[in-house]
Amino acid sequence: MSIKLNDLPLSERPYEKMEMYGEKALSNSELLAIIIKTGTKDETAIDIAQKILNLNTENKSNSLRFLEQTTIEELTKIKGIGRVKAIELKAVCEIAKRIARPINTKKVVIKQPKDVANLLMEELRYEKREILKVIILNTKNTVQRIIDIAIGATSKICIEPKDILKEAIRMEMPKIIIVHNHPSGDERASLSDIEMTKRVQKCAQLFGIQLIDHIIIGDGTFESILSKIHEV
Repeated sequence: MSIKLNDLPLSERPYEKMEMYGEKALSNSELLAIIIKTGTKDETAIDIAQKILNLNTENKSNSLRFLEQTTIEELTKIKGIGRVKAIELKAVCEIAKRIARPINTKKVVIKQPKDVANLLMEELRYEKREILKVIILNTKNTVQRIIDIAIGATSKICIEPKDILKEAIRMEMPKIIIVHNHPSGDERASLSDIEMTKRVQKCAQLFGIQLIDHIIIGDGTFESILSKIHEV
């Protein structure tokens, strides 16, 4: 017979603790235990939740971000986590990620590089692969669309200027911003990043499109490539 959370003393039950003190009072293992629901004959849901937290080998901080990169297969290797529970955990991760996104990007006006970082930092900072996005803006710098252009390996994206400009040309929009992340967490632009930016800028001018900036997202940090180019 499995050990249930209801078998624990009242003060140690995550459900009752949340109801009485609020969700912020719960530890990471207690929050996960609520999703897991039941334990095994030898362990409570909190014990199993702690084993999930132990998968966080790269980052010993209190962050749960590692779950985004943890696979269903890795989760099901833990005794007490079956396929359904693993899928539920991954679904919760995706819900949290979507909640962090702006409700309506079309109301966002870009005035400075920090505005771009605020818009996409939480989505990109923990990605394990490079993702390149293009923000398409109108004449007033209001965001019209954000589109994924390419997904690369852990350190490089190969992309042509025509692919970056295609949607802005189709929409007849006058401005774009390129954004991509560095999975290493280091926001500093590489030589290839700078050269690609210059190429896109020249091509964009031929179509009457202004490249406002190229922002690199690191781990909580960012860099504006055009600001860097102008400083040189």
